Amino acid sequence: MKAVVSWGSLGSLVATAMVVRAAPTDAIVVHEVDANGVPNELYDAAQLYLGARCLASAPALHLHKAHGAPEAVASLPDDHAARDTFRGVRVQWTSRSAEAPGGGGAACYAPFRGPRGGFGAPGGGAGWQQRCLRLEFPRRHRDVVRGAYIPHVLAVAAALRLKMRERKLYTNNPMYGGGGGMDDHQMLWSSHPFAHPSTFDTLAVDPALRDGVRADLLRFVRRREHNARAGRAWKRGYLLHGPPGTGKTSLIAAIANLLEFDIYNLELTAVGSNSDLRRLLASTRPKSLIVVEDIDCSLGLFDRTRTSSPGQDDEFDDPAGTPRPLRMSPYPPRGRERISLSGVLNFVDGLWSSCVGERLIVFTTNHVDRLDPALLRPGRMDRKIELGYCKAHALRVLARNYLGDDDREPADDCRYEKLIGEAERLLEEVHLTPADVAEVFMGCDGDGAPAALQKLVDDLNSKRIAQKCAVSNNDG
Repeated sequence: MKAVVSWGSLGSLVATAMVVRAAPTDAIVVHEVDANGVPNELYDAAQLYLGARCLASAPALHLHKAHGAPEAVASLPDDHAARDTFRGVRVQWTSRSAEAPGGGGAACYAPFRGPRGGFGAPGGGAGWQQRCLRLEFPRRHRDVVRGAYIPHVLAVAAALRLKMRERKLYTNNPMYGGGGGMDDHQMLWSSHPFAHPSTFDTLAVDPALRDGVRADLLRFVRRREHNARAGRAWKRGYLLHGPPGTGKTSLIAAIANLLEFDIYNLELTAVGSNSDLRRLLASTRPKSLIVVEDIDCSLGLFDRTRTSSPGQDDEFDDPAGTPRPLRMSPYPPRGRERISLSGVLNFVDGLWSSCVGERLIVFTTNHVDRLDPALLRPGRMDRKIELGYCKAHALRVLARNYLGDDDREPADDCRYEKLIGEAERLLEEVHLTPADVAEVFMGCDGDGAPAALQKLVDDLNSKRIAQKCAVSNNDG
């Protein structure tokens, strides 16, 4: 059967073909380096983006693993193409590499990397090559590509870099003059890799408290625009308080792991003056926790409203006579600047506190009642988190962390539940911190869960008897 094509239908096909052929296409060329030999951030971001989003089914890709990086990173090889779709707009990336000509221009010609990582000038000799990416898209969508797609590529690449980077634990160096060519961050802070295993799932705290803190943190990192509209700095202050061994340090590590933040562990006793404190604050980077542990011991930031003075009864922490740190004046003494309470307050909530965004300031203390009220008000310490003694839920988390729960026989499982129930009941009467319970479990490593729980029950019974004897003696 022969197909019959009328002149009318043939004219329609020709017209359609002409429209398709006439549809204009724009292109953006992204060189690896600029005219001065400086690496192009957009080129690196696009390669990172393509490796993560567009090369899953590519017939070929380039893999590179930097020293210390957790995994290899994919990128688009030379003379290959990858397609992407953004808001319904289809685009194509093509990677090209052109040998530098003696003069004249290749499609991706620009300054290029030399064989030892330096940069050559145009026409710098045979074997020198320049790489580029060519982004093609329909001309009618140029505003979407330039105004939204390119920023999208940069934002995704920034998030990928953050996830791939090795996180750091920083501590402040003793203050000294002169930089020796180093920037403030290098001079003021020394770093170590941060790899603490604590997570919100391993925290031995009340479930409602744990979930509330996690929700508050996730809301904080999403509220950049909200804070800008409200005229607030993008920061948040946490005060962690409770007896020693209740998990303050573990919670800090879990927060850093949840948000993938670095930690700046600030030792206030090594800071010489308020100006040095401001300089330290200004040198920190976004996406970080600034932690001051045991702030009541660091500088003696006591409540200025208390009327006691040295020599009176409350000069000591407890009946055993442990002396308190000297009370600090809220203002520096004349003639010599030193770090003061007003300097710490400005550090937390003054103008300098807004110089770096997306930051948490975390203070810890064992004695919240001794801190000056000015340090605790909302806007400085936005959330006060009390961590207490070990109770039922915390016990079960610790048992799971240290003893496991997968390989017990049915008979052992029955004994396990009986013993853990007895321990839960005793913990309502006897105060043990999560650290105390963990120490018991670690001392029974390899003995099995029932044996470890039996040891805990025995210790709790001994402490309960001792408590009752102490009460009887006091009554007598």
